[in-house]
Amino acid sequence: VQLQASGGGLVQAGGSLRLSCAASGRTFSNYVMGWFRQAPGTEREFVAAISWSGSSTYYPDSVKGRFTISRDNAKNTVSLRMNSLKPEDTAVYYCAAGGPSYTSSYYRTNYYKTPIYDYWGQGTQVTISS
Repeated sequence: VQLQASGGGLVQAGGSLRLSCAASGRTFSNYVMGWFRQAPGTEREFVAAISWSGSSTYYPDSVKGRFTISRDNAKNTVSLRMNSLKPEDTAVYYCAAGGPSYTSSYYRTNYYKTPIYDYWGQGTQVTISS
C-alpha cells in the first residue's frame, strides 16, 4: 500500500485543519488506518484510528472531542479533521495502514501501537501558532 498524506499547514491556535491520506496499490478496505504524529525530539504518538469499515474509531484523551477520523473506502482515502487546535498539536502527522489479517479483537487492543501498521505515508507538517 502506498500512502500519500496532505493538508498540513500553519494555523493559529483555535483553528482547524483537515488532513487527507490517499491510498493506492492494495484493496483499501482490507486495512485498518491510523494517524500518528511526531514532534522534534519525541516518539511517534498515536492520534486516531479507524477500523476496516469505519464503524469503530479510537482517539487518545489528548485529542478526543477535537479530532475526527473518517474513511471513504470507495475513494481509498482516510481523513483527519482537527478542530480547536493547540500549539502542542504541532508535529509531523503520518497516516498508516495495517492488518488485513488481524482479528477484530486483536485490533481493538492494539490499534494505538505503531508496530501493527505495516505501511506509512511520508508525513505532513502541522504547525499551530499561539
